[in-house]
Amino acid sequence: MKIAFCLFKYFPFGGLERDCLQIAEACSARGHNVDIYTMAWKGDLPENIKVTIIPAAGFTNHRQRENFVKNIKPFLQKINYNAIVGFNKMPFLDLYYAADPCYAVKAAGRSFLYRMTGRCKSNLEMEQAVFGKDSHTHILSISHQQQDLYINYYGTDQERFHTLSPGISKDRIITGEIDAIRHQVRKEFSIGHNENILLMVGSGYKRKGVDRSILALASLPLDIYHKTFLLVAGEDKIKPFKRLAVQAGVAERVNFLGGRNDIPKLLVASDILLHPAYHENTGTVLIEALAVGLPVIVTEVCGYSFHIKNADAGKIIPSPFKQETFNNILLSMLTAETKEDWRNNGKQYAAGMDIFRMPEKIADIIEKL
Repeated sequence: MKIAFCLFKYFPFGGLERDCLQIAEACSARGHNVDIYTMAWKGDLPENIKVTIIPAAGFTNHRQRENFVKNIKPFLQKINYNAIVGFNKMPFLDLYYAADPCYAVKAAGRSFLYRMTGRCKSNLEMEQAVFGKDSHTHILSISHQQQDLYINYYGTDQERFHTLSPGISKDRIITGEIDAIRHQVRKEFSIGHNENILLMVGSGYKRKGVDRSILALASLPLDIYHKTFLLVAGEDKIKPFKRLAVQAGVAERVNFLGGRNDIPKLLVASDILLHPAYHENTGTVLIEALAVGLPVIVTEVCGYSFHIKNADAGKIIPSPFKQETFNNILLSMLTAETKEDWRNNGKQYAAGMDIFRMPEKIADIIEKL
């Protein structure tokens, strides 16, 4: 088959982007001809997959995306593709990988003036093109919670959804000498064996709740604070969060790492994964943490938070979010005697899940449709 994959931008440190490439590679490995169309590509180019950069000018992100959709049409029409698979919301898709939350929900909670902006109107139109009643796009759904919201707002036909289990890549799991890796990572950041590492992973610091984690670190009693560090891995604008760390008096204990290729090593070297996100469709890093036995603190709004609860591998911050609640949960987990239980529970739970075959399952669906 000839398959086109459409993605606004690719960079190697985004979960959605990694999923796109893994699914494309799974299709290519089956002998299909796979082309990826995008506005920008950072990182190494894949083998056996053609990447085409589609120029898309515009002073705003939504104008760039609109022009990308306009400019990509001639390329798609020139080649008679068996399937067009999108990883961002846009028209003319045969399948859409639903990693982003429902924008209509966000818009409904904002002011009338916000809903009148070009950005909001453009995003809603793109979403309507995928989920509207007149659309024939099939949806690869990775969040039951979001699926219900889309059906509620757009009346999307239930039969167009194809529900997927969580999936991670095998290279996200460390199989080597764990103690040696922990020692190596802690030495790199001058953190002692008996000190605490709080880890955050993900690009988009505001959405992931980095500000909340900085404030939670600042709330710790001095005896615990002085042996605790916060590592933040992922790409975003760092200055506002560095400024907050200075204002909170914890700058010496917060390290912004930027995009990293060694996330698995950071996971096994840390003591708690913090994921106090404002909103999160799923949260693949939560499954990665379970698989390596890293206890988690996560907000209830995250799509995969129920896995942490079911596994008894950490604590859930209930909604509506309260900073004091997060602070108390962090302190209780740092001082708890059940850390090893959380680690073992997470590993045992993940071992019972089929977490490595999602790209192959999606390739099955593409072939079937």
